[in-house]
Amino acid sequence: MADSSEMTINLVVLGRTQTGKSAAGNSLLGSSDFESHCSPSSVTTCCSLGRSCRILGIIRRNGCELSLRVQVLDTPSYPHSALSTEQVRDTVRSALAHHFREEGLHLALLVLRADLPLCPDESDHTIQFIQELLGPTWKDFTAVLLTHADKAAEAGFSEEAYLHSASSTLLSLLSSVQHKYIFLDNQKSIIKEERAIVLRKLLNFIRQNNYQVLLLKHSKE
Repeated sequence: MADSSEMTINLVVLGRTQTGKSAAGNSLLGSSDFESHCSPSSVTTCCSLGRSCRILGIIRRNGCELSLRVQVLDTPSYPHSALSTEQVRDTVRSALAHHFREEGLHLALLVLRADLPLCPDESDHTIQFIQELLGPTWKDFTAVLLTHADKAAEAGFSEEAYLHSASSTLLSLLSSVQHKYIFLDNQKSIIKEERAIVLRKLLNFIRQNNYQVLLLKHSKE
C-alpha cells in the first residue's frame, strides 16, 4: 500500500435480520449495490461484493493524497429466516476466502441497531459466530456499527447519553473490540460529508491495528 497512490480497504458486514447491514454497506460504498428494504423475512440470502469508485480527500500518507477504494462484502443475516446457522457460516466463510484471500480482511463490521437493546444471549451467539469466522484475533479485526442512530437521537439520546444508558452487555462488547464503534443514521441516504467522516473513522481503526490484514482460508478449521 505504501508504494501506491491508491489504497483499498476490505470490509465485511455481519448482523441480524433488519439491522440495516445491507443499507450500511451501500452507505460505505456510496451506491445501491445491495438490496435493502423492510421485510418480514431475511432479505439477503447470499454473499455479494460491492466496490466503490475512487474516493479522494479521505487519506494522506507521507504528505501525499491517496485515492481510496472500498470493498464491502454483504452477507446473509445470522440467525436467518431461511438458512441454518451452518449454512450461513459456511457461505460467509467461503465468500471471505474467495474475495479477500490474497488481499486480506481489514475489518468485520458487526451491525447492531442503536434503537434496540442488546441482550446477553444475542451477544454470546454473535461473538461465537464471529469467532468461528475470524478466529482468535477477531477482536483486533472487528468494529461495531450502531445503525438507526437517528431513532436514538429522536428519543433524546446524544452518543454520550446513549452509551451512559447502554446495557452492560453492549458496553462489554464495545470494550472487547477496543471501543471501535460508529453511529450510523439509516433514515436517509448518507451524504458525502457524513460518508467521509465514517470512512475516516474506519481508517483510523485500521491504522490503530497497524494496517494488519486477516488472511482467510477455505478450510473449515
